[in-house]
Amino acid sequence: MSAGDQKNLQRIGFVLVPNFALMSYASATEPLRAANLIAGSALYEAIPLSADGLPVRSSSGLTISCNSLSEAGGTCHTIYVCAGGDPQDWYASASLHAPLRKFARNGVRIGGISSGSYVLASAGLLDNTDFTIHWEHAPVLKEAFPHLSPRQARFVIDAARVTCGGGVAPLDMMHAVISERMGADFARRVSDWYLHTAVAEPSDPQRASAANRFGTNHPALLAVLEKMETAIENPLSRAEMASLVGISARHLDRLFLKHRGMTFLDTYRQIRLRHSRRLLEQSPLSISEIAFATGFSSPGHFSRSFKATFGENPTDARR
Repeated sequence: MSAGDQKNLQRIGFVLVPNFALMSYASATEPLRAANLIAGSALYEAIPLSADGLPVRSSSGLTISCNSLSEAGGTCHTIYVCAGGDPQDWYASASLHAPLRKFARNGVRIGGISSGSYVLASAGLLDNTDFTIHWEHAPVLKEAFPHLSPRQARFVIDAARVTCGGGVAPLDMMHAVISERMGADFARRVSDWYLHTAVAEPSDPQRASAANRFGTNHPALLAVLEKMETAIENPLSRAEMASLVGISARHLDRLFLKHRGMTFLDTYRQIRLRHSRRLLEQSPLSISEIAFATGFSSPGHFSRSFKATFGENPTDARR
């Protein structure tokens, strides 16, 4: 590599947390490789990193050789933490916190991909920052760090922090990152290389619309269902929900039976119990804490409702 290439080279580090999602990693690194091919010169170097420099196994079983974060991280323009869906892997990543904080103080841009944002939050690197995380992990992060509020966006670029929901969303994020440096036309050529013709906006949703998720297009019913998903810890009454959308409680009952085939209360309980299952699987909260965090009056009431819905008690589900 010539001296000129070295000068133009931007090193991008990817800290791989055990059981990271290979799709997220590939979606973030492949656009950098394509940018080099299209430019005909070395614009970017993707550097796999780990806390100890040892290889890291992905959730699909493929192992990636890595450099040491402490030794190689200082040469990077940006460092992304790429993590998967097992909370035990996030909690075991405390050794990453100190070097990430050091590099952040030294001006290295720090990012999180998928649940990598949880690791950044644990390191104190997302305070007073606009950021996102995979939608499935957002409730767990908010329970662990109540002062933080992730945005449900595909990706967020906030000065020295870059975060992304994971999956295929890194393709959209890297389009924006490459545009920053090389311009929109060049980034468009990179996206076209991967047939990525519909580049999403940062604020585009991570999930299918509520209409698709719930199988209805009735506006009042959709508004109530979306409110149910956000009012978990302190559930609203049927009368309060009906008032929000300007209809009677009796009419709201009819809408649920007609469009959902179940009552208002059963639907609301199902949404809260699904949320509780995610907390059981992903958070360190006790069963009692989860019961109150999902709007149940007591751990006993929660356990009975959980077993009636899922056929097992919360302790077994956590195990």
